Amino acid sequence: MTEIQNMKTGTTTVGILCKDSVIIAAEKKATMGYLVASKEAQKVYQLDDHIGITIAGGVADAQAMIRLLKAQFKLYKLERGPITLKGAANLLSNILHGSKYYPYMNQFILAGYDTKPHAYSFDPLGAFDEEGEFVSTGSGSPFAYGVLEDRYKAGLGTEEGIKLALSALKAAVERDIASGGKGFRVAVIDKDGFKELTEQEVKKYAA
Repeated sequence: MTEIQNMKTGTTTVGILCKDSVIIAAEKKATMGYLVASKEAQKVYQLDDHIGITIAGGVADAQAMIRLLKAQFKLYKLERGPITLKGAANLLSNILHGSKYYPYMNQFILAGYDTKPHAYSFDPLGAFDEEGEFVSTGSGSPFAYGVLEDRYKAGLGTEEGIKLALSALKAAVERDIASGGKGFRVAVIDKDGFKELTEQEVKKYAA
């Protein structure tokens, strides 16, 4: 328990519920103590056609979890069809809780679209909440939350959601030493599935 309480999650990720989509985004810095290990780390992943995830915390644990979830979702699809977001959230929660004595040292945002957009946040032991508006994880989250609390409004459109996500990440990068890197990763998940924005599209919205 002490290790979890002292866990340093040097990153900033956000998830935002929009009217017809959900936005997930993150900056790109990966650190090892005071060393910047990467300026282009991937912290936004596609898990299925309609599901994505963000990671904060230990990279090895996160990558192992992503491989496991992708495999489980494929098996589920072969047997029953695409998994619902609530089913995916319960699966991730059960895996985390089943490993509580040797926990995955991560925070996750699981997001996607089935009949409507969803976003769930998880702690390392498997507790999770469905978010109704927005969520942020990592060491830069207090700064991101300041922007999200101030600017979020119900019924946000997708383009507005992308701009808000980038504004929140920019605020975190300005003040959190463990957040930064070369730009941002942003994905939109809606009725048409998962789409990660290109670098050019991110720059357009950031401007």
